[in-house]
Amino acid sequence: MSAEEAKKQEQQEELPRKKIDVRSALAMIPPASQLLGREKKQRERRVRLRFHDEIKEGIAKVSPDLLKEIGEGEYIEVVVAHRHKFRYRVEKDENVPPNEVWVNGSKLPEYGVSDNTIVTVRTVKA
Repeated sequence: MSAEEAKKQEQQEELPRKKIDVRSALAMIPPASQLLGREKKQRERRVRLRFHDEIKEGIAKVSPDLLKEIGEGEYIEVVVAHRHKFRYRVEKDENVPPNEVWVNGSKLPEYGVSDNTIVTVRTVKA
């Protein structure tokens, strides 16, 4: 019977094997970011800079929703047209709309910055 078993094994080996599709095999592998559970967090946002003279110099009032989006921090950096950078200490305020940052605008016109200017806001480490 060993001769018969040998013939069966040879016939099985001669049958063409089904080729594995590499693309479908790779599609089952998740990306590295999903494996590690990390997503890229947005670090900056474009908002309107509004002047309020009752706010102290060096302090910016920011919406808590905006802070969650760009990251919690003690200070923010406000960049106007890639030229002027200003650093403010953050105060959370529920009354501020999420697409605005309120600052004291007494010295900003010296730099050519006016009320309702679009700026880039990002958190800064102390």
